[in-house]
Amino acid sequence: MWKNIEAAPADAILGLTEAFKSDSNTNKVNLGVGVYKDENGTTPVLSCIKKAENMLLEEQITKGYLPISGNAEYGAAVQELLFGSGSEVITSNRASTIHSPGGTGGLRVGADLVKKFKPTATLWVSSPTWANHKGIFTAAGFEINDYPYYDSTTKGVNFDGMIGALNSVPEGDVVLLHVCCHNPTGADLNDDQWDDIIESAKANKWLPFLDFAYQGFGDSVEQDRRAVEKFASAGIDFLVASSFSKNLALYNERVGALTVVSPTEKEAKVAMSHIKKIIRVNYSNPPAHGGLSAKIVLTDSALKELWLDELAQMRDRIKKMRKALVNGLIERNVDQDFSYIIDQRGMFSFSGLSDDAVNDLKENKSIYIVKGGRINVAGLTSRNIHYVCDSIADTLNN
Repeated sequence: MWKNIEAAPADAILGLTEAFKSDSNTNKVNLGVGVYKDENGTTPVLSCIKKAENMLLEEQITKGYLPISGNAEYGAAVQELLFGSGSEVITSNRASTIHSPGGTGGLRVGADLVKKFKPTATLWVSSPTWANHKGIFTAAGFEINDYPYYDSTTKGVNFDGMIGALNSVPEGDVVLLHVCCHNPTGADLNDDQWDDIIESAKANKWLPFLDFAYQGFGDSVEQDRRAVEKFASAGIDFLVASSFSKNLALYNERVGALTVVSPTEKEAKVAMSHIKKIIRVNYSNPPAHGGLSAKIVLTDSALKELWLDELAQMRDRIKKMRKALVNGLIERNVDQDFSYIIDQRGMFSFSGLSDDAVNDLKENKSIYIVKGGRINVAGLTSRNIHYVCDSIADTLNN
């Protein structure tokens, strides 16, 4: 069957990791793959998760299937995290939430749902966006268009270009928006800009689809959800794909969610009925262990407090590494201004390194960075920061 078929190209980011693993240089540094690393260069298991897993193992009496939509308490905990305790969206029952296999699963279930009822809609994504966004929605049958987002001159959001494009999006199309910690740029929208975007959605009748993969990695759990709360208050239809891969470090447990918000409870129930049909013919029901562990953390007051403390430590470490990188390059008399990296938010940064510089760092220094210059700031540690700064300075000054 496969004799005359060419092999598919490797995923750009995961392929970079494979090259990193086979590199024999003891100074090698992986700044490509999008996972959190602690000061020891390890993706940790959080203490709150270890405690929750112990509780789960002691209490669990069955390995029976979860419902198609997942555990109901998990769904309720996700909604409280997205909208805040006592939110009108929650009290009016106009949100439907399912436990998906990671944020990627939430995006794909949402894509299939929207495609079913908006078969001619086009999906609009930021330029640039997470590399897998286009693949997920193309696989679901969508045509993809870009809207302007990043300004390489100012190193911030090109909001005039963005809002101009969104005001021209045809009625019924779908716009994918990063809630916070924009991947790959690290450049985020402010509150006033979100207000303008919501007004555009209402006036032009396009459907917002929010990707919320990094709640708590920007400023705080509460501050990072401000845009979601604004959409909820607008009373319009929208979708949110969220993830616990990063903020609970549950990468290999694949713990995510899709939440569909509707103007009324009746519409929310209709949406849920169709979501379940989509899931049933895809993976039937979600994996239990990670989702139930997350549920315990989110519903146990002591464990939730511990989690928020651990999350703050992760967030603060990333910010510390941003400053260390910028200051390290200044100390090495690099001509290029990298100060904007401090203002970016989340794990990622559009570093401003050219593809030639990225290639030189890989080939001659064993520092692995995604083409386009996106770096995972969480891959920097006090052990490798001096080597990284020396290497970047050497590459740029020669």
